[in-house]
Amino acid sequence: MGLFSKSKPLAVDATAPVVSAVTDTGATLALADVYAAQPYTLVYFYPKADTPGCTAQGCSLRDAYATLLDKGVAVIGVSNDSPAAQAAFKAKFHLPFTLLADEDQTVIKAFGVPTTLGFAKRQAFLIKDGKVAWADYSASTAEQAADVLKVVG
Repeated sequence: MGLFSKSKPLAVDATAPVVSAVTDTGATLALADVYAAQPYTLVYFYPKADTPGCTAQGCSLRDAYATLLDKGVAVIGVSNDSPAAQAAFKAKFHLPFTLLADEDQTVIKAFGVPTTLGFAKRQAFLIKDGKVAWADYSASTAEQAADVLKVVG
């Protein structure tokens, strides 16, 4: 794995990746199953669990989670942290959604998320009907939920 990847993130209208990854509980989750369960799926990427920006981003989504669910949005967070690190992050900040421990970067690569020193760039993708409906290539930290809610109405 190189120090920097210059991947090209998925564009709006691209087919959403149907990959699987390990969750914060150690179970395997297929993204296709999540896409099928709700009208929208937000797959958001962050560099490292329990760091200030990543915490602000996760807490933004946590604080708006009931509203996001009301709008039909499932939330999945992704970083290349271990399942144990994801579980600790989720517990510490009471995050009500699934975190993927993408240690081998399968999901990161499938979405084309660039990395720096092995850490994913902060990006977010909203999936609807198996396609990327909206992409945020420089995702906000504290405003992530507000940005998503503007899109889904």
